Amino acid sequence: MEYKFLLEIALIFVATKLLGILCRKIHLPEVVGALIAGIIIGPSLIGIVNFEGNSGVFLEYAAEVGVVLLMYGAGLETDLKELKKNALASFVVAAIGVVVPLGMGTACYAMFFHENIMEHTELLKCIFVGVVLTATSVSITVQTLREMGKLKGAVGTTILGAAVIDDILGIIVLTIVTSMADTSVEISTVFIKIGIYAVVLVVLFLIVKFSESFLATRDGKRRASIFAMAFCFILAFGSEELFGIADITGAYFAGLMLCNSKISHYLDVRVETINNHFFSMIFFASIGIKATFGGMDLNMWIFAGILTLAAIISKLFGCGLGAKICRFNWKESTQIGVGMVSRGEVALIVAAKGQQVGLIDGDLFAPIVIMVIITTLMTPVLLKIAFKDKNGDKGSPDNPDEQDKQDGSNKIEADAF
Repeated sequence: MEYKFLLEIALIFVATKLLGILCRKIHLPEVVGALIAGIIIGPSLIGIVNFEGNSGVFLEYAAEVGVVLLMYGAGLETDLKELKKNALASFVVAAIGVVVPLGMGTACYAMFFHENIMEHTELLKCIFVGVVLTATSVSITVQTLREMGKLKGAVGTTILGAAVIDDILGIIVLTIVTSMADTSVEISTVFIKIGIYAVVLVVLFLIVKFSESFLATRDGKRRASIFAMAFCFILAFGSEELFGIADITGAYFAGLMLCNSKISHYLDVRVETINNHFFSMIFFASIGIKATFGGMDLNMWIFAGILTLAAIISKLFGCGLGAKICRFNWKESTQIGVGMVSRGEVALIVAAKGQQVGLIDGDLFAPIVIMVIITTLMTPVLLKIAFKDKNGDKGSPDNPDEQDKQDGSNKIEADAF
């Protein structure tokens, strides 16, 4: 057995904590420090931690557990009434937030590389770059909003709802485009799976509601927290493997099913305790560790810059426009647009799928990775700015529960990082 992973975990913990403290001192979200820590200790700079060998496999799995638990916690903290109230807004934000990036990404690739869009294969390649930009990963947004006490409320729930719908719409768009290049992909099958998935979620909601009540009335909080965690992982696995829907979406639904239960706060604290002190630290650092910028020529650096600008502007404008249409004010629309900017691992997964069917060239991966890193780093900073009030601070938390957490009144304290 190799024990290198123990040292790498220790280095990740120290680096993310120190950089997190530094970022907090200069009034930046701590998650920014974790991301920068990953870049510093990863192959891009010092190179003392990487994802190679058996230890790398372990770190990658731990990082995946981190993002699954993060979205599970987000589901537990969701205000279900607020989510229902903003369901239409979430759909509009997600829909426009898919269409605008799709168009901008397609246009950027076609214009920069002078592709002949009249040729079928070249057109599909252009469109697929747009598909990459439609992907949204709100794990960074969730952590940042949680730090600021803004995860609940109209803006936070709209972002979370839009992210879930965005994932479904993204799968449909991805399937349509890949089916044009890969005849083995059936569009009808995808729609059938999504329909079955919705039915399964409804059935599970009813089962969980009954089971949770049974456990809670018998003072079985600790027992319930273990079963709830297992349920989260089962639903995350089933979403990915059986329905082709991201595991983080399944994890969010698992938390959502329990968010109105009597023990939701207890479950949330338990999840935060284990995740914030282990898995999420590895996840946030892993994004920076995966960053590699070698082998890029000037042309690709320029395209990386253009792609990144398109990624930021398209979500900011598209999702912000959707929010404005749904009668959010300009400040709230900007907050929602910023919250949807981060692409994260979702864009990389989509790009890998494009490479499998021959729609993404290998040399395009580096610009996509750069786009992912920059949007991920910028999102928490932009969110901090977007949520500032007239006096220059981020304002008070949206709800008493979040205030209680900040005041340290929880029975089990779950400090960020």
